[in-house]
Amino acid sequence: MPRALVILLGTASAVVVVAGIRAAAWLIAPTLLALVIVIVVSPVHRWLRRRGLPAWLATLTLVTVVYGLFLVFAAILVTSLVRLATLLPEYTDRARALASRAADTLTSLGMGPEQLSEIARSVDPGRVLSSVGTLLGSVTAVTTSVVFLLALLLFFSAETNGIDTRLAAVAHDRPRIRRALDGFAAKTRRFLVVTTVFGLIVAVLDTIALMWLGIPLAVLWGLLSFVTNYIPNIGFILGVVPPALLALLGGGWGQTLAVIVVYVVINFVLQSLVQPRYVGDAVGLSTVLTFVSLIFWAWVLGPLGALLAVPATLLAMAVLVDVDPRAAWAAALLSAPDRHVPSTTGDARNGRRRLRWPGTRKPTGEAENPWQP
Repeated sequence: MPRALVILLGTASAVVVVAGIRAAAWLIAPTLLALVIVIVVSPVHRWLRRRGLPAWLATLTLVTVVYGLFLVFAAILVTSLVRLATLLPEYTDRARALASRAADTLTSLGMGPEQLSEIARSVDPGRVLSSVGTLLGSVTAVTTSVVFLLALLLFFSAETNGIDTRLAAVAHDRPRIRRALDGFAAKTRRFLVVTTVFGLIVAVLDTIALMWLGIPLAVLWGLLSFVTNYIPNIGFILGVVPPALLALLGGGWGQTLAVIVVYVVINFVLQSLVQPRYVGDAVGLSTVLTFVSLIFWAWVLGPLGALLAVPATLLAMAVLVDVDPRAAWAAALLSAPDRHVPSTTGDARNGRRRLRWPGTRKPTGEAENPWQP
């Protein structure tokens, strides 16, 4: 077939697949999240088995730990949101004063009364309280998704007992598929370990700094910083907005500037400058691909897509690139710069040295280990 026709058909098929994934995002996103969580905690299951625990007891322990972490997270979140709803009325007068001052400033800049009235209505504290009430009222709808996620975690955790046997059967006939899946699991685990370590550091530093500045609900905003740390490149921007707004309402522009400076020094330096280097080394993705994958998966899968951008990209590369020896060129283009430097391998039969991209099929005669990614 003509190459142009192949490219056209491939592009059309990709559009149809992406549209289908976006339509089923309500199912795919929590399923992928549950899969990623189980991949991360699966070494705990193996460690418990090596310690002599029966399979059912190791699985029960694993599920209990995961469920316990979710319950602690949910308890902190719900408690903080309820307290936030009780704190907002205290800032009503301050919000109105700020809106009036902003209106005077805009009037001095030549803005008409109609635009000022619209802006005043948009920052009405009553609307803010109504929005918070709507948010709290939507907890019931979110509960359905959480229950679905917890059920998926239970089923995936139960399946960890036989996953090694299944992958061994796959490796017998399709060793590249086994290596690609092993690589996806290993890279995902490294990514989440690195991101979690940086997230804990950032969350602790943010919480201490916000407490020192006197910002209410510092623990909630520290938890928010931890969660947004999983969003590559721009996570700290999402985490700074709520505490900055509370600082503006409670302490004025000076306190707001202090919060922004703290987040820039801590979050921007760690999350946007230091962490991407370690993440790139851990998963082998270029910085550009990481940022593009964030935008793409957030559009396809919604908010969970932003959190799962890197694992989703790793899964797509494992299925579409790593399993196909002819797609080594794509791996070279998508990998981090230090991951696709051509290496030389000796050929003992003819004494010549030839270039080989890492991750491509080894020359005939070299032993392959299907158990290693």
